[in-house]
Amino acid sequence: MLDSLSSVAAIGHPKTSIKAVARQFEGAFLSHMLAAAGAGQPADTQGGGIGESQFASFLLDAQAQRIADSGGVGLAEMIIRHYAPSHKADAP
Repeated sequence: MLDSLSSVAAIGHPKTSIKAVARQFEGAFLSHMLAAAGAGQPADTQGGGIGESQFASFLLDAQAQRIADSGGVGLAEMIIRHYAPSHKADAP
């Protein structure tokens, strides 16, 4: 489950926690956007049956998180800058 960004910032967790939560949020956002765009819908030619449609959301979530972890669309970076202005988004 996603941690609340305000609770992470208010408690004073290390800034890497803010980075991790921001990337999780971006992954969830991208998963919904990809689903809305039709990604993850089983193609008629695959023939994977009911199992393919049941597990498609897991694949979509994993792909979205991979995109977010690879730099995403910049949403996580904006969140990190907002909640930790002295912390660089690309620092380890």
